[in-house]
Amino acid sequence: MKKSKFIFKSILITSLIFFVTFFSCSPEDGLSEDIVFENGTDPDPDPDPDPDNAAIIDEDTGTDLSCTVEGTNATRTSDDLPNPVNVGTIDDRSCYANYKESVIDGVTWGIYNITVDSNHIGTSLQPRIERSLPVASSTNVGTFVKFTGDFRILEVADAGAFSQNGSYIAQAKGQHTGGGGSADPAICLYRAHPVYGTGSNADKQVAFDIYAERILERGGSGSGREVVLLKRVDKNEITSFVMEVGFKVDPSDSSKKIHYCNAIIGGEAFNWNIPSPERGTQSKIRYGAYRVRGGRAQIRWANTTHEKVER
Repeated sequence: MKKSKFIFKSILITSLIFFVTFFSCSPEDGLSEDIVFENGTDPDPDPDPDPDNAAIIDEDTGTDLSCTVEGTNATRTSDDLPNPVNVGTIDDRSCYANYKESVIDGVTWGIYNITVDSNHIGTSLQPRIERSLPVASSTNVGTFVKFTGDFRILEVADAGAFSQNGSYIAQAKGQHTGGGGSADPAICLYRAHPVYGTGSNADKQVAFDIYAERILERGGSGSGREVVLLKRVDKNEITSFVMEVGFKVDPSDSSKKIHYCNAIIGGEAFNWNIPSPERGTQSKIRYGAYRVRGGRAQIRWANTTHEKVER
């Protein structure tokens, strides 16, 4: 009799353990249904996922691209921050926004946002928020200016045609002898063009093609320039940038010199010699955000430095 009671209790306990174990492993209390896909294939993958699903905390996602009271500065230099982290003198010709800063993972970024038709200072020119850097006026061999920094691109201009698309992130400038062109001519501009995704991202800028817009002759503009594709960077990708403009000896003829504009973007070198070096009288660099013929441009700069050497 005692043996029968013992067997009955054992069966009862075993059943109870099975019952508790089964229901404690149900999706409601324990194992999640998501575990099924950890080592398997998502049955409905996004054909073109966002390059960074996390929100970009310093991205402007507003839809109103018109001028703002806050962004309408009185002069080109009046509304810079007291001690900006980015080097150079501000040149703000946009009434959409002023220069601001954000801190992400301990790094302080300069914010440059401009929109179409937002130039309220000298309205015949394109909107910009740039920083100008000290000019090297010597043309002796060994003279150069050098700029370094990291950039992130969140958005650039889209006006519906290649020649109108894109925004400049940096440029080499410099005057020359013999006339031609503007009083402050550009030499080489680095232009970012939008690359759109596919699928759910078909209307989103997910990457950017970086072009060099280079003069073919001193003072060249429009057809007097060439546009050369350099490389592609992803949206919000931190990309290193080095740019040097200066004079060096022509290795093929030591009696002559070369006026050069060399860039290193994301570790890749893009060297270029400026036409008619004997006519060049200056070497200088500007950076920030410039040109927006449609939509908005959002460029971020951090860890910026500048060096000038004159011989």
